[in-house]
Amino acid sequence: MARPTDASTPGSTVAVEPANAGGPPPVLIPPAEQARLLGLARVAVAVAAGALPGAALNEAIAAEPLPDRRAGAFVTLTENGDLRGCMGNLDAENPAWASVVEAARWAARGDPRFLGVEPGELAGMDIDVSILGPIVRLDDPSAFRPGTDGIVVRRGGRRGLLLPEVADTVGHGPTDMLVACCRKAGLPGDAWRKPGTELRVFRTHRFGGPAA
Repeated sequence: MARPTDASTPGSTVAVEPANAGGPPPVLIPPAEQARLLGLARVAVAVAAGALPGAALNEAIAAEPLPDRRAGAFVTLTENGDLRGCMGNLDAENPAWASVVEAARWAARGDPRFLGVEPGELAGMDIDVSILGPIVRLDDPSAFRPGTDGIVVRRGGRRGLLLPEVADTVGHGPTDMLVACCRKAGLPGDAWRKPGTELRVFRTHRFGGPAA
Protein backbone atom coordinates (compact mmCIF):
# COMPACT_ATOMS: atom_id res chain seq x y z
CA MET A 1 0.00 0.00 0.00
CA ALA A 2 1.19 3.50 -0.79
CA ARG A 3 1.88 5.78 2.15
CA PRO A 4 -1.29 7.63 3.17
CA THR A 5 -1.41 11.35 2.51
CA ASP A 6 -3.07 14.43 3.89
CA ALA A 7 -3.80 15.07 0.21
CA SER A 8 -1.97 18.38 0.10
CA THR A 9 1.21 16.88 -1.33
CA PRO A 10 1.97 15.14 -4.61
CA GLY A 11 0.78 11.54 -4.64
CA SER A 12 0.82 8.42 -6.78
CA THR A 13 -1.39 8.07 -9.82
CA VAL A 14 -4.96 7.11 -8.99
CA ALA A 15 -7.30 5.34 -11.39
CA VAL A 16 -10.04 7.70 -12.50
CA GLU A 17 -13.27 6.59 -14.11
CA PRO A 18 -14.84 8.52 -17.00
CA ALA A 19 -17.01 11.51 -16.22
CA ASN A 20 -20.53 10.64 -15.11
CA ALA A 21 -23.34 13.06 -15.92
CA GLY A 22 -25.06 12.14 -12.66
CA GLY A 23 -21.93 12.63 -10.58
CA PRO A 24 -20.03 9.97 -8.65
CA PRO A 25 -22.12 7.11 -7.27
CA PRO A 26 -22.97 6.91 -3.55
CA VAL A 27 -21.10 4.61 -1.18
CA LEU A 28 -23.15 2.36 1.09
CA ILE A 29 -21.45 0.55 3.98
CA PRO A 30 -23.68 -1.86 5.95
CA PRO A 31 -23.80 -1.32 9.74
CA ALA A 32 -21.89 -4.51 10.55
CA GLU A 33 -19.08 -3.53 8.19
CA GLN A 34 -19.00 -0.04 9.66
CA ALA A 35 -18.57 -1.48 13.14
CA ARG A 36 -15.75 -3.77 12.02
CA LEU A 37 -13.86 -1.03 10.21
CA LEU A 38 -14.33 1.47 13.04
CA GLY A 39 -13.09 -1.11 15.53
CA LEU A 40 -9.94 -1.68 13.50
CA ALA A 41 -9.37 2.06 13.22
CA ARG A 42 -9.67 2.47 17.00
CA VAL A 43 -7.11 -0.25 17.65
CA ALA A 44 -4.74 1.07 14.99
CA VAL A 45 -4.86 4.57 16.51
CA ALA A 46 -4.30 3.19 20.02
CA VAL A 47 -1.32 1.12 18.85
CA ALA A 48 0.18 4.07 16.97
CA ALA A 49 -0.24 6.29 20.04
CA GLY A 50 1.42 3.71 22.28
CA ALA A 51 -1.69 2.94 24.31
CA LEU A 52 -1.76 -0.70 23.14
CA PRO A 53 1.01 -3.12 22.14
CA GLY A 54 1.56 -3.82 18.46
CA ALA A 55 0.21 -7.35 18.84
CA ALA A 56 -3.23 -5.91 19.63
CA LEU A 57 -3.70 -4.87 16.01
CA ASN A 58 -2.83 -8.32 14.68
CA GLU A 59 -5.30 -9.81 17.16
CA ALA A 60 -8.02 -7.37 16.08
CA ILE A 61 -7.47 -8.19 12.41
CA ALA A 62 -7.65 -11.92 13.09
CA ALA A 63 -10.63 -11.72 15.47
CA GLU A 64 -13.40 -11.65 12.85
CA PRO A 65 -13.76 -12.04 9.08
CA LEU A 66 -12.53 -8.99 7.20
CA PRO A 67 -14.88 -7.08 4.88
CA ASP A 68 -14.55 -8.10 1.25
CA ARG A 69 -14.35 -4.59 -0.17
CA ARG A 70 -11.64 -2.65 -1.96
CA ALA A 71 -11.55 1.09 -1.49
CA GLY A 72 -9.49 4.02 -0.41
CA ALA A 73 -10.19 5.52 3.01
CA PHE A 74 -9.49 8.51 5.22
CA VAL A 75 -9.43 8.58 9.02
CA THR A 76 -10.10 11.84 10.85
CA LEU A 77 -9.30 12.48 14.51
CA THR A 78 -10.84 15.38 16.41
CA GLU A 79 -10.42 16.64 19.96
CA ASN A 80 -13.13 18.87 21.41
CA GLY A 81 -14.34 19.46 17.88
CA ASP A 82 -10.93 20.56 16.59
CA LEU A 83 -9.03 18.63 13.93
CA ARG A 84 -6.24 16.51 15.44
CA GLY A 85 -5.21 14.48 12.40
CA CYS A 86 -6.56 13.41 9.03
CA MET A 87 -4.80 11.09 6.61
CA GLY A 88 -5.91 8.71 3.90
CA ASN A 89 -5.28 6.72 0.79
CA LEU A 90 -6.97 7.02 -2.61
CA ASP A 91 -5.99 3.61 -3.95
CA ALA A 92 -9.23 1.78 -4.77
CA GLU A 93 -7.36 -1.49 -5.32
CA ASN A 94 -6.46 -1.85 -1.64
CA PRO A 95 -8.67 -3.81 0.75
CA ALA A 96 -10.79 -1.21 2.53
CA TRP A 97 -9.83 -2.55 5.95
CA ALA A 98 -6.12 -2.18 5.11
CA SER A 99 -6.71 1.37 3.86
CA VAL A 100 -8.46 2.17 7.14
CA VAL A 101 -5.69 0.67 9.29
CA GLU A 102 -2.93 2.54 7.47
CA ALA A 103 -4.88 5.81 7.46
CA ALA A 104 -5.56 5.47 11.19
CA ARG A 105 -1.89 4.90 11.97
CA TRP A 106 -0.84 7.96 10.02
CA ALA A 107 -3.66 10.14 11.34
CA ALA A 108 -2.40 9.39 14.86
CA ARG A 109 1.34 9.80 14.29
CA GLY A 110 2.07 10.82 10.72
CA ASP A 111 0.03 13.92 9.91
CA PRO A 112 2.74 16.57 9.36
CA ARG A 113 0.40 19.32 10.56
CA PHE A 114 0.17 17.97 14.13
CA LEU A 115 2.23 16.43 16.88
CA GLY A 116 1.65 12.71 17.34
CA VAL A 117 -1.28 11.60 19.48
CA GLU A 118 -0.33 10.60 23.03
CA PRO A 119 -2.06 7.80 24.99
CA GLY A 120 -3.64 10.20 27.46
CA GLU A 121 -5.43 12.09 24.69
CA LEU A 122 -7.46 9.18 23.37
CA ALA A 123 -10.25 9.38 25.94
CA GLY A 124 -11.15 12.88 24.76
CA MET A 125 -10.95 12.22 21.04
CA ASP A 126 -13.38 11.15 18.34
CA ILE A 127 -12.56 9.14 15.25
CA ASP A 128 -14.30 9.19 11.88
CA VAL A 129 -13.76 6.81 8.97
CA SER A 130 -14.54 7.89 5.40
CA ILE A 131 -14.71 5.11 2.82
CA LEU A 132 -14.25 6.47 -0.69
CA GLY A 133 -16.28 5.52 -3.72
CA PRO A 134 -15.13 5.67 -7.35
CA ILE A 135 -13.26 8.80 -8.39
CA VAL A 136 -14.67 10.25 -11.60
CA ARG A 137 -13.57 13.07 -13.85
CA LEU A 138 -15.37 16.40 -13.45
CA ASP A 139 -15.63 18.10 -16.82
CA ASP A 140 -18.08 20.83 -15.74
CA PRO A 141 -17.09 22.60 -12.50
CA SER A 142 -20.63 23.96 -12.18
CA ALA A 143 -21.81 20.36 -11.64
CA PHE A 144 -19.74 20.04 -8.45
CA ARG A 145 -21.95 19.50 -5.38
CA PRO A 146 -20.26 20.70 -2.17
CA GLY A 147 -21.23 18.65 0.84
CA THR A 148 -22.09 15.69 -1.39
CA ASP A 149 -18.96 15.35 -3.51
CA GLY A 150 -15.35 15.36 -2.44
CA ILE A 151 -12.96 17.13 -4.80
CA VAL A 152 -9.45 16.41 -6.06
CA VAL A 153 -7.49 19.10 -7.91
CA ARG A 154 -4.30 18.13 -9.72
CA ARG A 155 -1.96 20.40 -11.63
CA GLY A 156 1.75 20.38 -12.36
CA GLY A 157 2.57 17.51 -10.02
CA ARG A 158 0.64 18.99 -7.11
CA ARG A 159 -2.58 17.59 -5.70
CA GLY A 160 -5.16 18.85 -3.25
CA LEU A 161 -8.10 16.92 -1.84
CA LEU A 162 -11.05 17.90 0.30
CA LEU A 163 -13.54 15.41 1.68
CA PRO A 164 -17.22 16.25 1.21
CA GLU A 165 -17.64 16.64 4.96
CA VAL A 166 -15.45 19.77 5.09
CA ALA A 167 -17.79 21.89 2.95
CA ASP A 168 -19.22 23.69 5.99
CA THR A 169 -15.73 24.81 7.05
CA VAL A 170 -14.64 26.34 3.74
CA GLY A 171 -17.87 27.82 2.39
CA HIS A 172 -21.19 26.70 1.02
CA GLY A 173 -20.74 27.31 -2.70
CA PRO A 174 -18.93 25.21 -5.29
CA THR A 175 -16.42 28.00 -5.95
CA ASP A 176 -15.46 28.27 -2.27
CA MET A 177 -14.52 24.61 -2.08
CA LEU A 178 -12.71 24.58 -5.42
CA VAL A 179 -10.64 27.59 -4.36
CA ALA A 180 -9.85 26.01 -0.97
CA CYS A 181 -8.80 22.75 -2.61
CA CYS A 182 -6.45 24.59 -4.99
CA ARG A 183 -4.87 26.46 -2.12
CA LYS A 184 -4.46 23.26 -0.14
CA ALA A 185 -2.45 21.92 -3.08
CA GLY A 186 -0.23 25.00 -2.99
CA LEU A 187 -1.80 26.36 -6.18
CA PRO A 188 -3.41 29.75 -6.86
CA GLY A 189 -7.06 29.82 -5.84
CA ASP A 190 -8.20 30.15 -9.45
CA ALA A 191 -6.11 27.24 -10.74
CA TRP A 192 -9.26 25.16 -11.14
CA ARG A 193 -10.28 27.46 -14.00
CA LYS A 194 -7.03 27.03 -15.94
CA PRO A 195 -6.60 24.67 -18.90
CA GLY A 196 -4.57 21.63 -17.89
CA THR A 197 -5.94 21.47 -14.34
CA GLU A 198 -7.55 18.10 -13.61
CA LEU A 199 -10.71 18.03 -11.51
CA ARG A 200 -12.08 14.80 -10.05
CA VAL A 201 -14.94 14.08 -7.69
CA PHE A 202 -15.97 11.25 -5.41
CA ARG A 203 -18.42 10.43 -2.64
CA THR A 204 -17.82 8.87 0.76
CA HIS A 205 -19.63 7.00 3.48
CA ARG A 206 -18.55 8.48 6.81
CA PHE A 207 -19.10 6.94 10.23
CA GLY A 208 -17.40 7.16 13.57
CA GLY A 209 -17.54 7.46 17.34
CA PRO A 210 -15.28 7.91 20.38
CA ALA A 211 -11.63 7.02 19.79
CA ALA A 212 -11.46 5.04 23.01
